[in-house]
Amino acid sequence: MKPIDLRSDTVTHPTAAMRQALAEAEVGDDVFGEDPTVLRLERQAADIMGKEAGLLVPSGTMGNLICLLTHCQRGDGVLLGDRSHIFNHEVGGLSALGGLVPHILGNADDGTLPIDALERAIHPDDIHCAPMRLICLENTHNFCHGAPLSADYMNTVGALAKDHGLKLHLDGARLFNAATALDVTPDELAQTADSVMFCLSKGLSAPVGSLVCATEEFIRRARKWRKMLGGGMRQAGHLAAAGLIALKEPMSQLKMDHENALHLALGLEKTPGIELDLHRVKTNILFFRLEHSRISPRTFLDSLAQRNIKILLTGPAEFRAVVHREITRQDIDMVTDAILQLVTG
Repeated sequence: MKPIDLRSDTVTHPTAAMRQALAEAEVGDDVFGEDPTVLRLERQAADIMGKEAGLLVPSGTMGNLICLLTHCQRGDGVLLGDRSHIFNHEVGGLSALGGLVPHILGNADDGTLPIDALERAIHPDDIHCAPMRLICLENTHNFCHGAPLSADYMNTVGALAKDHGLKLHLDGARLFNAATALDVTPDELAQTADSVMFCLSKGLSAPVGSLVCATEEFIRRARKWRKMLGGGMRQAGHLAAAGLIALKEPMSQLKMDHENALHLALGLEKTPGIELDLHRVKTNILFFRLEHSRISPRTFLDSLAQRNIKILLTGPAEFRAVVHREITRQDIDMVTDAILQLVTG
C-alpha cells in the first residue's frame, strides 16, 4: 500500500513540469537582483496580489517575520489571534528577533478576530503601553479548521487599521485555498492588506518558497531584512521556475482537494468514536476527535502508521488531516475504511 500522508500539504512533491523547469531555469545572482527567473516570479506574484512588488523568501515563517520587522520597531505592539500560526508555530520570532510585543485576542471559530475586540484592543497613545503598529490576520486560518476569511471581513479590518493609523499584514500561506473556497480572486482578499505572504510549497506543490507582496518601498526595506535573516539564496531561479509553474499548473487542483476533504469528513462523521463538525470543513483542512474507550490517541496514530496512513496529533485526542494534490478519492476511501476497522475491530 502506498503511503497516504495527511499530516500537511507541505509534503507535496513537485510536478513533472516543475522538475523540468527547475533543471532548465535561467539563473543569476538574486542578491544582486540579477536572477531573471526570480524577477519574473516576483513580478507575477505582485500582479496576482494586486501589489506593486514582490519578494521571494525561503519559507512562510521567514516571510511573516520579515513583514513584521519591516512594519514595526522594537517595542511595538502587534495584534494577533490566539490560534494564529505566527503566535503559536513560528518559534516566537516576533519577540525573540524583533523585540515586538504580541497582544493576543481570541480567534472566533471562523478564524476572524471580532471587530469589537479589535477596536477595544487599539488603545489610544498611552505612556504605559506598547504603541500598537500592526494587525495580523491569517487566511485560510489553519487551526480554525482551515476557515477562509471573506473579502468583506478583510476589507472591514483593513478600514479599521487605516482609521487608527495601523498597518495590516496578511499571513496568506493558503490564500489560494481561501480564494478557491470563496470563488474570488486572491487580490480581492489581499487588497486592503499592507503586506501579504503566501506559500508556494503547500497546496501549490512547489518544493520551496514563499512570496511577500507589498509596495515597492516596503519590499526595498524587506529585502534588507531578508539578507539579515540569511534568506538571500543567490541562484534561486531554479526554485523560482518551479514557483512560476505553481502559480498556474495546480490551481484547478485546489477545488478537488476541498471536495476530497469534505468526502473524508463525511466518511469520518459516520464512524463510531469519531467526533467531527461537518459544517466547519470549508477547504482542505479538517480536525476531528477520537472518543474511544479502548483506543488511546497514540495507539490510534501508531495503528494508522502501520497501515501507511499518516495524520497529525494536534492536542489531547484531537487530530488534523490535510488533503492535497497527492491524495486521491480512492485514498480517502482507504483511510475511512482503515479508521472504521480500527474503532470497531
